[in-house]
Amino acid sequence: MALIIPVRGFTPQIGEECFLAENATIIGDVVMGDGCSIWFNTVLRGDVNSIRIGDRVNIQDGSVLHTLYQKSTIEIGNDVSIGHNVTIHGAKIHDLALIGMGSVVMDDAEVGEGAIVAAGAVVLSRTKIGPNELWGGAPAKFIKMVDPAQSKEINQKIARNYLMYSKWYDPEK
Repeated sequence: MALIIPVRGFTPQIGEECFLAENATIIGDVVMGDGCSIWFNTVLRGDVNSIRIGDRVNIQDGSVLHTLYQKSTIEIGNDVSIGHNVTIHGAKIHDLALIGMGSVVMDDAEVGEGAIVAAGAVVLSRTKIGPNELWGGAPAKFIKMVDPAQSKEINQKIARNYLMYSKWYDPEK
């Protein structure tokens, strides 16, 4: 069972039909929607400020989400996929975005609806990535526009797949 730790009077709130890997850690002021999956060795550390996660979000193995005390928060929309070993620190991620493996998204950055952050990218503080844009590199730069229908299809498919994968670990669901 995942490690769920209340801190500073905040107890994590987990939506319906969520999968929490047995070694995931969820701390403090975290509110998660329905149908989410938090994978192995992932840490959602809402000890110094809030983390808000929409519906059908998958946060893959080894990712870390944290914020700045009294300064930044994390907001993640619906149908968002966060790849393996991603660090999100105080950023806003809109619906249907995809954050590639090993990426870093820093404080007060914003990733638009349907946008894609390429694997290994470093999105610096206060960077604004528009809807359906592909960004990559270190520091991350605009690469090209992504077809909105194609982005939506890909990201919804990934979200659905992660719901399916999570069922493999709890056959009663």
